[in-house]
Amino acid sequence: MSSSPSPLHLAVALDGAGWHPAAWREPVSRPRELLTAAYWTDLVTEAERGLLDFVTIEDGLGLQSSSHTEPDGRTDQVRGRLDAVLIAARVAPLTRHIGVVPTVVATHTEPFHLSKAIATLDYVSAGRAGLRVQVTARRNEAAHFGRRTFPPLRIEDYETPAGQELVTGLFDEAADYVEVVRRLWDSWEDDAEIRDVATGRFIDRAKLHYIDFEGAHFRVKGPSITPRPPQGQPVVSALAHATVPYRLVARSADIGYVTPHDADRARAIVEEIRAEQAAAGRADEILHVFGDLVVFLDDDPAGAEARRERLDSLAGHPYTSDARIFTGTPSGLADLLQELAAAGLTGFRLRPAVAGHDLPAITQGLVPELQRRNAFRRAYEADTLRGLLGLVRPANRYAAAATA
Repeated sequence: MSSSPSPLHLAVALDGAGWHPAAWREPVSRPRELLTAAYWTDLVTEAERGLLDFVTIEDGLGLQSSSHTEPDGRTDQVRGRLDAVLIAARVAPLTRHIGVVPTVVATHTEPFHLSKAIATLDYVSAGRAGLRVQVTARRNEAAHFGRRTFPPLRIEDYETPAGQELVTGLFDEAADYVEVVRRLWDSWEDDAEIRDVATGRFIDRAKLHYIDFEGAHFRVKGPSITPRPPQGQPVVSALAHATVPYRLVARSADIGYVTPHDADRARAIVEEIRAEQAAAGRADEILHVFGDLVVFLDDDPAGAEARRERLDSLAGHPYTSDARIFTGTPSGLADLLQELAAAGLTGFRLRPAVAGHDLPAITQGLVPELQRRNAFRRAYEADTLRGLLGLVRPANRYAAAATA
């Protein structure tokens, strides 16, 4: 197969011991270390060895569950996790090039708090921070906060008019959330800090701006308490499965993660997102569309299949996912990625089924195969996550308005 017209972008999604619910029972896994800094440092360091663009770190506001809508009460799967933003802040100084993108749940958190957390992460990482924004309608998660309630929902209820109204509202709220966060990042101009000991002037107050945001969901005055991040705007990303979240990606994000199961569906999704992007007035901006895939990788296809079947047996049921599941060799995965890239995807976020096995298979198997095809970088060529993704450092909206 011919090489891709442009090099691919690659990320990995890290979640506990891996995306298969029985991953923690594999000999290579480290279940007793899942809540240690060393475990997460090792994963992100391995991803950086593979020259990957970034890692995302899963998070949530309730215990993990095999149900999409409610707790499940299971005790045979990993339950409990560390805070993704704090994991990112811990591992970032121990790496040099890879981006760190924690998950944040907009539904029950405040954009002011999140803006300064991610701005701080951008300083700690010297310009390699991002975030993955997520929404939730789970009743048990709302009950942790006591400020709002949701009706009981099953998966099939999301397709009803009431379900669609709820989903649309949550994603509209997330769009406002991201807008507030972005404005707060810009609320300090880049040269607002003078730090002149001789004159006693530390900041130029005229270069700190009230954002005065008033929307349906938030009223935020600003400015931030954290100066503008090194990247100006850390990278914003979101997972999307349908038109309403595609619209959030098109309006608010730098990267959208999508879940096509074949090239035709990938092409259709990309076309829909590009149309929404144009409708949002962002046609001239770079917006990456990454395909998500769960991967079981081994040197031998039969070995990968046998490992998946063994894990399914331990779990008591076949593993399913919103994303396409690839079971095979790094070379076979490289073929698939190039096929999907030809349909318009600009990168991929791979979900290792077993972190201890499939992450090294990505970095030590897939990456060299893509390099042989001239489809992936051979060295890091930028010092920031925006730079790795080909995103320019944006002008500050308030400074630009003052000089307009």
